[in-house]
Amino acid sequence: MRPLNIAVLDEELPFPLTSGKRIRTFNLLRRLADRHRVTVLCHRNPDRREELDAEDACRSAGIETVVVERAVPSKSGPGFYARLAGNLLSPLPYSVATHTSPALAQAIREFADANAVDVWHCEWTPYAQVLRTALGDALDHSAWTVMAHNVESLIWKRYLEAEANPVRRWYVRKQWQKFERFERWAYSAATRAIAVSPEDAKLMREEYGATRADVVDNGVDVGYFQPQHDVDRDPSKLLFLGSLDWRPNLDGVVLLLDDIFPKVRERHPSATLSLVGRRPPEWLKERAANTPGVRVFADVPDVRPFLATCGMLVVPLRIGGGSRLKILEALAMETPVVSTRVGAEGLTLAPERELIVTETPAEMTERILEGIRRPDELRETAERGRRRVLARYSWNPLADKLEAVWRSVARTPAAIPA
Repeated sequence: MRPLNIAVLDEELPFPLTSGKRIRTFNLLRRLADRHRVTVLCHRNPDRREELDAEDACRSAGIETVVVERAVPSKSGPGFYARLAGNLLSPLPYSVATHTSPALAQAIREFADANAVDVWHCEWTPYAQVLRTALGDALDHSAWTVMAHNVESLIWKRYLEAEANPVRRWYVRKQWQKFERFERWAYSAATRAIAVSPEDAKLMREEYGATRADVVDNGVDVGYFQPQHDVDRDPSKLLFLGSLDWRPNLDGVVLLLDDIFPKVRERHPSATLSLVGRRPPEWLKERAANTPGVRVFADVPDVRPFLATCGMLVVPLRIGGGSRLKILEALAMETPVVSTRVGAEGLTLAPERELIVTETPAEMTERILEGIRRPDELRETAERGRRRVLARYSWNPLADKLEAVWRSVARTPAAIPA
């Protein structure tokens, strides 16, 4: 079969591997770039050092790049709040509107004029709008996919359920409604919609009209993440691992700091909590510095030492969607996992057998304390979890699944211009 010409639209180059989205994108694309011509068209990374490292990594992996000189606006400062207010006048959700730039749309048009693209692949749902802006009516006759790392409107619905402030609730409700309209168009209009879990695919089909929804699970590099049996675990060392600039993660961290960890520490004073992730906000750094037993580790180059030495990974998420790559990384290293139901969504892991799943903060507190007191029982769940990860979540077969979707899309008659 001939190689395909795949144009991937994304926020930025997916490197360094400091977030779940980057890890997924880079691991799939670098495997498929060996078989196809893969070009990423994106905005530049805000951090210049990251940008240079990312370009080198993509070049080494055989991934071509087209980077426009416009960074996505930041999520802090007066300008951010002004943009939030201005978005009230837009029919698009805030994250869709801010990622839709004329510069990237122009780059897409120029790439389309110069190349016979087999499949346009939107690596995040908001980039379906950029493609629509760039191609206009030609989009109806183009082969294109949209990758939903999360069903965004589900996240906004959960924001609404968790928000107590009436003014913020009103704004969140508006964003939720906008995302429902936008995702209904994106999932139904795409030649194929791609979900990271069967649950998300079902939601896309039943609620958003995605008659053509495929599943390509999140995965893990099982060669890189391996058990380190020569390193001792400390049962009382808790680990939170995830991007610290993503609101669902920050909501979970606040729950840990406000409710769960103080009660654990009260009954087990030697317990510690490490918060590991990229771009932690200043308020979180300050709070951790003033909270006994808590430390923040920002933008670490390698998370394996943290996973190898902690007693358990705690996943206290109550907002979110998709599936947690960090749980897969932990279990690949036989690190025990204690999660909420939302945190474990989208993964075919057996509660109590392969990880611990809790329903309330009080239950999570008790299960953490049980794990500290009886680490051998918790370790057994992690050993079984690793066997499940090896069987289902390795990146190589997942790359094959994405390739099959691309080939199916490239052959779709509706994608051939009239």
